[in-house]
Amino acid sequence: MSQTMIIYDSICKLHRAGDGHPENPARLEAIVSALQNDPQASSLAWQRPLPAGEEDLLNNHDRSYIDLVKDSVASGRSSLGYPDTGINSSSWDAALAAGGAMITGVDLVMEGKAANAFCPVRPPGHHALPGMGMGFCLFNNVALGARHAIKKYGLDRILIIDWDVHHGNGTQEAFYREKEVFFFSTHQASWYPFTGASGERGEGPGLGTTMNFPFPAGSGRKDILPAYTEHLLPAMQKYKPQLVLISAGFDSYQGDLLGMFKLTAEDFAQLTSIAMEIADEYASGRLVSTLEGGYSLDGLASACTAHVRTLMQAQDD
Repeated sequence: MSQTMIIYDSICKLHRAGDGHPENPARLEAIVSALQNDPQASSLAWQRPLPAGEEDLLNNHDRSYIDLVKDSVASGRSSLGYPDTGINSSSWDAALAAGGAMITGVDLVMEGKAANAFCPVRPPGHHALPGMGMGFCLFNNVALGARHAIKKYGLDRILIIDWDVHHGNGTQEAFYREKEVFFFSTHQASWYPFTGASGERGEGPGLGTTMNFPFPAGSGRKDILPAYTEHLLPAMQKYKPQLVLISAGFDSYQGDLLGMFKLTAEDFAQLTSIAMEIADEYASGRLVSTLEGGYSLDGLASACTAHVRTLMQAQDD
C-alpha cells in the first residue's frame, strides 16, 4: 500500500539567512520533532531527496540568476543583494535539496510509489522570481516541481494551491502566461509582496488560470474557506488537474510572527482535505506539498502535524 512520504534532507537546516532571522533552522527542527513524536504519524515513510540539478533550475530560472546564487554562496557573501535574501556557505546545497524534494515528490506520486508527499524544506520558494530572489526565497521549489511534471510526464493541467499568508508572486509570475498551471492563492491583502489582487487573472494563453483571493488582516476560517469551496472546487470541475501541488505556508496560522490571519490546525486539516478531494477526483490522488512560511514554532508544528495527519488518510482509502 502506498504511503504518505516525508521528503526531507537535514542539510536544509544548515542554510542561515542571518542572526535573529525568523526563517531559521528551528523551523525544521520543530516540524521534524512534532512528526517523529506524533503517535498517529508512526507509519510515515521518510525519504531523502535527490538534489535538483542545474538543468532542473533552468526549467524555471534564468542562467544569470542561477550563477549569481552559486557565485554569491561560493564567495562567502551574506546576501544575494536583494531584500530578504540572506545566505551562508550552505545555502546553495540547501536550496538544491529544497527544490529536489519537490521533484522527488513528483516522481514518487507520478510513479505510484507514494500516496502523496510533504516536503519540509528551507529555504522556502514561492517568492523567487525566474531572475531574482525575494522574501527569504532563492529558488521556487513548487515551480520546479511543476516544471518537472510538465517536462518529464507531459502533464498539461497542474493545480498549485498557495495558502501562505503572503502572496506567491514568484509562482504567479512563472505561470502567468501559461495554461498548463492553474495558480490559486488566498493571502493577506496589502501585505508583502503587495501583489495578488483579485484582478490578476493571467494573460494570453494563461488568462483565467490565475485566481487570487486577498483577505484583510484578522481573517479566519469563515472568511477564507469559502474561497476554496465556492470558487476553487467549481473551477477545478472545468480545469480537471492531473496533479495537485501545494505551497503550504503556515504563517496564516493564528498568532504567527509575520502574518495576521487566524487559521487553526483544524482549518489547515480542512484545507488539506479540499486539496485531496480535488486530487482524488481528477488526479488519481496525486498531491505533493512543500513548506513555505510559518514562523511561530508551536503553531508551525501544530499546523504541519494536522496537514500530514490529513494526508495520511489517503493510505486508508
